[in-house]
Amino acid sequence: MQLGVIGLGRMGQIVVDRTLEAGHDVVAFDLEPEAVATAADAGADPADSIADLVDRLGEEKRIWLMVPAGEAVDATLDELEAHLDGEDVVVDGGNSYFEDSVRRAAACPAAYLDCGTSGGPAGAELGFSLMVGGPEWAYDEVAPVFDAVATGPDGHERVGPAGAGHYVKMIHNGVEYALMQAYGEGFELLHEGRYDLDLEQVASVWNNGAVIRSWLLELCEEAFREEGSDLGDVADRIEGGSTGTWTVQEGLEQEVPLPLIYTALSERFGSRADDGRFSRRLASRLRYGFGRHEVPRRE
Repeated sequence: MQLGVIGLGRMGQIVVDRTLEAGHDVVAFDLEPEAVATAADAGADPADSIADLVDRLGEEKRIWLMVPAGEAVDATLDELEAHLDGEDVVVDGGNSYFEDSVRRAAACPAAYLDCGTSGGPAGAELGFSLMVGGPEWAYDEVAPVFDAVATGPDGHERVGPAGAGHYVKMIHNGVEYALMQAYGEGFELLHEGRYDLDLEQVASVWNNGAVIRSWLLELCEEAFREEGSDLGDVADRIEGGSTGTWTVQEGLEQEVPLPLIYTALSERFGSRADDGRFSRRLASRLRYGFGRHEVPRRE
């Protein structure tokens, strides 16, 4: 099938590459000409504007947006609106707020799929986990591309109507916050505790059969291997927070207690006071492990 991709940052380029590798055709556009050139080198048909991208697609357009959440999504949809009808499908693969996705789905002339995307740049070779909300027929239409971008047919699901995909991804991120906090606190106690431990060694043995083994724990092992057991010059500052904030707000609205996720979010905000906590430094380094986010460093 033919797919238009708008937004060619780290994640957008992965969508292009995996879709092409699966034998599909891709038309690609980004505001940065260098990003378009990279996609073209991979085999995509380069477009020099959104209107040009639409012109290069067939009558039934399948378009994947991988632009920053918020105003950029709305601006892109505004440009697309005149070119779309009810036979077309638009996928929003970014970290949009689920209520924004519900609003966009109601206003968009095309079928709108909100697609929560997990795996990050580090998971590009294996494929992503995709949580999709929106019309079932549209999901079925785009399933061959979801197969390509995800880990395969088991790596994506339609989880419900409009907004459900980004809702599930929002709560996924809240869980991620809590898991990172738990690993951070455990390794902080090991670091400050009774023994002079090699934390890479500890993470390695835990990753081989222990109950708490996971990809995040593998990333802990990577962090200690590359930075040392004291995490070197990694700063006590954890960026991010929007999806965790949304998760906590939803917990308050639904009267569901989320003490672990709330505490993890509070630690992120508290890290900006720079009091040097080891657990926060490890969480900051883990964000690089799975998302290749920049690691703040101590001077």
